[in-house]
Amino acid sequence: MKICEITNVDFSLRHFLLPVMQGARARGHEVVGVSAEGPLLEVPRAEGFRIETVPMARSLNPLAQARALRALVGLFRRERFDLVHAHMPISGFLARAAAKAAGVPRIAYTCHGFLFNQPGPWWRQHLSLRMEQVGGRMTDVFLTVSEEEAADARRLGIHRAATAVLNGRDPALYHPDAAARATLRAEFGAAEGDCVVVMVSRLVRHKGHPELLRAMAATPPNAVLWVVGERLASDHGEDLEPHFERAAAVLGPRLRRLGYRHDVARILAAADVFCLPSHFEGLPMSVIEAMMTGLPVVATDIRGPREQVVDGETGFLVPPMADAPLGAALARLAADPALRVRMGAAGRARALDRFDEAKVVGRTLDLLGL
Repeated sequence: MKICEITNVDFSLRHFLLPVMQGARARGHEVVGVSAEGPLLEVPRAEGFRIETVPMARSLNPLAQARALRALVGLFRRERFDLVHAHMPISGFLARAAAKAAGVPRIAYTCHGFLFNQPGPWWRQHLSLRMEQVGGRMTDVFLTVSEEEAADARRLGIHRAATAVLNGRDPALYHPDAAARATLRAEFGAAEGDCVVVMVSRLVRHKGHPELLRAMAATPPNAVLWVVGERLASDHGEDLEPHFERAAAVLGPRLRRLGYRHDVARILAAADVFCLPSHFEGLPMSVIEAMMTGLPVVATDIRGPREQVVDGETGFLVPPMADAPLGAALARLAADPALRVRMGAAGRARALDRFDEAKVVGRTLDLLGL
């Protein structure tokens, strides 16, 4: 079969779609990736995948979306795909509409988080729900990355057969690594008794960086924070630099900003605790990566993370947008190395059981009929 895997930006294609593309190709199918142009497309191209670029826009601008829709209809008519597998809310809707207009015989969608479950004005939530309901009627195979959002899709009339496939990461890549731990801790100046808290995420407000930066002030002096990630050109919302500047004045050398890294697996292996205080999520890959590496996870009690973290067993769940509970959870872990080891081991066992990439990709491909 000739398959199109389509998303909005290069970041999503590189980090979310590439394992599915690799799995489909391994089963003998021709796979073409589609997204907006970006530097991270060099990775799938280096693996021999053909990548077509279209002018995707992460906004509700009707002119921009009309341009993208026209480009997609033209692409699908030229390529004559057997299956279009779409991802992300806006790009996913446009891709399904274009596939329908172009006569693609089979259309699939994976939801990585519903916009109507995110904080925002009522009109945006209503518009998102209606968009998903319309999109669901154009969809043959409807998948989600979280169990809760599969239930939402069935309950709200989006798609009666919505199925959760979860997310996965490769345990051969994400695992404890004593050599990487020693090397990177020496490179970044982490002392023997330091508890390194790491956060890996795009630098956007809804990931909870301001709460984490403030919460770190309530942790003991041995707790240090490494922040991995950058702001994408297509990201919207508040500039986080003032929050980092204030935190740097309070935390001093206890705060290190590492930027975008290609060695996240090694960074995680060098850390002691992972934290993701998001306001909303689908099923975050970063939490899976941390669990596989054997780190206890402190995350917010929201859709996605609460399917991953077992509170009190593999880490702690705290209320979103609340500094004090977040700081207390981090302080407890910073003060108790044995607790960190126990929770990290339990988290790794859970991740290997539920979030192994080979299992998740295999389940996805089976449901897609590949």
